[in-house]
Amino acid sequence: MSNKIKQILSFLHQAEKLKTVLRHSWLSNGRRESTAEHIWRMALMAMLFYKHLQKNNLPNLEKVFKMVLVHDLTEIYAGDVPAWKKGKATRYKEEKNALQKLINPLSKTEQSDLMSLWEEFEERKSKEAKFARALDTLESHFQHNEAKLKTWNRGDYAIHFVRGVKENSYDPFLKNLLMLGHKEAKSKIKKGK
Repeated sequence: MSNKIKQILSFLHQAEKLKTVLRHSWLSNGRRESTAEHIWRMALMAMLFYKHLQKNNLPNLEKVFKMVLVHDLTEIYAGDVPAWKKGKATRYKEEKNALQKLINPLSKTEQSDLMSLWEEFEERKSKEAKFARALDTLESHFQHNEAKLKTWNRGDYAIHFVRGVKENSYDPFLKNLLMLGHKEAKSKIKKGK
């Protein structure tokens, strides 16, 4: 077996741990969501939402999928931190170190590719990063709406109607999705469920 294959397999064995990382979010059946499940639905959303974006906002969809797959790999070693608890400067460094540890078995080219995708997502400047970031906030928002209200805490209430506004305001379709999500959340809170 070639060294290249062993490197990739070593990385994949580490990446499997993403299935075990539990997020702050809860599922509709009362179980905590894994980071891998969050990423899966972001990819599904990218596929469905892409064709509804304004032409001047269309990203390279293949790159978006790659970015979605990479953006939370850091949680294998850095853990999941709810959006309302993150300290941006220190969290960035922790996550970058975590990603470097994870991708260490891979070739320098593969390491560079994955790190570049993650850094681009973090910078939020390219069309691909803006779309991936919007998907990240929307998916979390929808998941909170689907979970039982008793799983929400003060931090969830404080950030739910704020997080994602900036990230989704650049495209009318995304902005409308977020507003629909807000409407669902307000109804959920009103009903107390």
